[in-house]
Amino acid sequence: MNVEFVLNGRRVSAIVDADDSLYKMLRSLGMHSVKCGCETTNCGLCTVHMDGKAVLSCSVPAARCAGHEITTLEGMQEEAARLGACLAGEGAEQCGFCAPGLMMNVFALAKENPHATAAEIDAFLAGNLCRCSGYVSQRRAIMKYLEQVTGEVRA
Repeated sequence: MNVEFVLNGRRVSAIVDADDSLYKMLRSLGMHSVKCGCETTNCGLCTVHMDGKAVLSCSVPAARCAGHEITTLEGMQEEAARLGACLAGEGAEQCGFCAPGLMMNVFALAKENPHATAAEIDAFLAGNLCRCSGYVSQRRAIMKYLEQVTGEVRA
């Protein structure tokens, strides 16, 4: 079937099978930031935005995105550079495999709760798996990024 939607601000169409996931379709369209570590909605690596909301693309049928707006990390390069600098500054980037999914969730958090506390950040990102870190440096980096977003210095 043919699916038409907006991908990173550009109208596209793709031929998909009825059982294709959004993850599979996005990878076939060259969106290599979208990764899959589990195919069971447990790792967060495949997170993208659908109409501005974070979704796990491994669990969304590709056909469901028809008429919707899908955003991947490739479509958020300015934000990614800012958050990436915060992550690097806090030593929070290790292997980087989880980074695109984590970043997409942080962007959703910044939109939904830009004044999030450390506990709220932890709760919001509970579905993001990182096997390299203990999340402390990531949380510090996220708080710095949220300071940049809001223009407010946190205590």
